[in-house]
Amino acid sequence: MPRMLDVSDDVRAEIGDEEADRLIAGENAPGSYDCTSCRTPGDTEQERTSTVLFVGDETAVLAFAHAGCIPSQVVPVSEDQLQGAVRSITGEGEPADHHPYGYPAHAAPSHAAQAPAAHAYPAPSHEAPAHAAPAHAAPAPAPAYAVPEDLQAAPRQAVIGVTSGLILIDDSLYPALVVEPTTPIARPGSDGPGDDFLPLLIEQGFMPVTDVEQLPEVLPGWSVLFAMGQLHAILQPSATGGRPTAWWQAHQPLTVTDGWRTAVNRLSRVLLFAAPVGSIGQQPREDLMRDALDRAAAGGALVSAVMPLAGT
Repeated sequence: MPRMLDVSDDVRAEIGDEEADRLIAGENAPGSYDCTSCRTPGDTEQERTSTVLFVGDETAVLAFAHAGCIPSQVVPVSEDQLQGAVRSITGEGEPADHHPYGYPAHAAPSHAAQAPAAHAYPAPSHEAPAHAAPAHAAPAPAPAYAVPEDLQAAPRQAVIGVTSGLILIDDSLYPALVVEPTTPIARPGSDGPGDDFLPLLIEQGFMPVTDVEQLPEVLPGWSVLFAMGQLHAILQPSATGGRPTAWWQAHQPLTVTDGWRTAVNRLSRVLLFAAPVGSIGQQPREDLMRDALDRAAAGGALVSAVMPLAGT
């Protein structure tokens, strides 16, 4: 039976017209699936479904999502992330090339074999993560850390912590990410002792925050890669006008709470707050994280932006 599949031009270019046509005809597509974005069940025979191709160094894996969650697209990820996602789908230990919807990257006709993660993403840090803030005071996942690409040239490289939580603004809950480095950030090329983290972000379009109750503006070209129910990266515009590159990438995909996932699937956007080292700290509850954000804003040490989900 034909499937209600959306196959974008980018996905079709990767998997080939013949395979795309087989998918749409129902020869090589599942009937039911778990949406790669919201993780709830879907049915390709009953509702419009997006094909989402995750492309790593050596493997490309095709997943499915409700068309209302994310459009059909190609998502470049690191090979380690891709293999971890495949294990979560197929069961621990099963290699990607045994998955019924896995494709060797070298077999794709376009850029899949030519897009190693090292060129798209910064190298992950190996620093052990600390524990982060919970939703509704429940135990929370650890924040993920990596070195943003545009900060790697600084004399003092820093590890960036990213914590997820829900923020109440005008009686509505918003999914938020709080970004804080572990050390001061020097401007690339500078050997001074200052901290240029916020000025660097303001130059990128982030806006200073004086009141957390004020909803920030959307930052053009930036987005959050949230796929398979986990947070993978914060994407920035490419300097060459091509595909977005990762400003920050999780060393391992960051698990979020059910409440955060529900909010982000409802809004398809994320509030991102950033503060210099020592401004927020590791807070055991979301109300304490909000208090820390309010203090940072009052002290002129907070910037923010709204970012859509990648591909929306």
